Amino acid sequence: MANRFSDTLFQLVHSLEKAEKRHFKLYIKRSSSKEDLKIIQLFDALDKMQEYDEHVLLRKLTDNSKTKLANLKTHLYKELLASLRLLKTGENVDLQLSEHLDNARLLYNKGLKQQSLRIIEKAKELARANQKFNTLVQLISLEKKIETLHITRSSTDKTEMMAEEAFQISSHIDRVTRLSNLALLLYRWYVLNGHARNEDDEIDIKTFFKSYLPKDLSLINGFYEELYLYQSYCWYAFIRQDFLMYYRYAEKWVNLYRAEPHLKNIETGHYIKGMQALLNAHFDLRNFKKFEETLKEFEAYEKTPEAQMHDNFRTHTSIYINSSRVNGHLMKGTFKEGLKLVPLIEEKLSEYSLFVDQHRILVFNYKIASLYFGNGNYEKAIDYLHRIINGPMDMRIDLQCYSRLMHLLSHYELGNYEILDSLSKSVHRFMEKMKNLTTVEEAVFKFLKTSFTQSPDKIKTALEKLLQDIKHLEKNRFQTRSFAYLDIISWAESKVYNKTMEQVVNGKYKASSRK
Repeated sequence: MANRFSDTLFQLVHSLEKAEKRHFKLYIKRSSSKEDLKIIQLFDALDKMQEYDEHVLLRKLTDNSKTKLANLKTHLYKELLASLRLLKTGENVDLQLSEHLDNARLLYNKGLKQQSLRIIEKAKELARANQKFNTLVQLISLEKKIETLHITRSSTDKTEMMAEEAFQISSHIDRVTRLSNLALLLYRWYVLNGHARNEDDEIDIKTFFKSYLPKDLSLINGFYEELYLYQSYCWYAFIRQDFLMYYRYAEKWVNLYRAEPHLKNIETGHYIKGMQALLNAHFDLRNFKKFEETLKEFEAYEKTPEAQMHDNFRTHTSIYINSSRVNGHLMKGTFKEGLKLVPLIEEKLSEYSLFVDQHRILVFNYKIASLYFGNGNYEKAIDYLHRIINGPMDMRIDLQCYSRLMHLLSHYELGNYEILDSLSKSVHRFMEKMKNLTTVEEAVFKFLKTSFTQSPDKIKTALEKLLQDIKHLEKNRFQTRSFAYLDIISWAESKVYNKTMEQVVNGKYKASSRK
């Protein structure tokens, strides 16, 4: 898929909707020079391609060398962006503000200072209403420049207010920058490592978190400051597996939008991510009822015009909802029912392949493998686990480790004893190297090692011993890291009590639901 979309212009052309393609052709034909007609030919050729192939382009476009083609592609790329800007400005506050700022600069450069100031004032009102302080500081900067260099007859009070507002915005932007950096870097830590593995990780995360938090937390106010503060606490809690704190801050995050619904149109992407975080928190805490309520709320949102407005929103809403649906089945133990979602998920991943990142594909492969494992279809589980094990190693070391452990258990279930000894040693070395070995994994490896040579009746005794060794660790935060990835306890219980894993997990769900 990476090769298919390797060319940036090709990516842009294939991301366009029908209305956007139609608008581009109308836009470009207004100035129908010979060069513009050539870029329409290039556009049509790229639009019809399934995969990017420069040799095919050179054959289709006559009188083109590689150098000419490169220049033509650059020209087409710029014109496509110009066309999209014209079409989409009304849909996006940031684009509207950018247009106002550009117009104010153009008018000022023409010497029309009063007209420029009127546009700046209008843009400032729009920026304040939508809390777009980064643009607001640019507008005030241009306004101060005009007031400083020219006699505009502005009142003394106005200039004092302008200076005070600029100072307040500067402090606000500093807090937003620190908080957004903190949220971003915590997310990066999680993508690379997953949950905190031990007390050293815990200390590192706590130290890092405290060093990045702004000192003046009491001054935090406004949507963006609160948004990034809650995001930071969400990732901090999630990495440390403090799922109650994770839930509380995910709820605060989403409540920002529930209190002011119009913000869903302003920062749609953050709302979608917040809903995913809240669903994950309900999943981690096994809040079955609230999980269902939040999922229904999210599914209803998916059908709204805001969610369908842009490719990013459509893609991520679809991905997060399908991921949560899978989580629902993993939580309830309805693995067979959950597997019915797999064709739709793979269809959507293919449809959105231009926009889906490798991390999301990695997570889906693991979740689907978990469904197959829970359903007892170990061959299919191994197929999906191979996609992770043989894939890139630069992210989610945790999933790399537990994919190998699930892969090992799948071969155990299939009775592939001839490879289990060497495979077990290989997985143990890998997890040890990645510092992902806890008491739980060590107990599993110990069981597997002794089970190779034992009779079936003694294996059951060994399984009971395994269950006894790990059951009491369910409340240990660093040990529950293992259970968050692979439900070893339910797997062992299914073997001890001669039940399917689906029966065991579903029984726990029904028992919890009755409480």
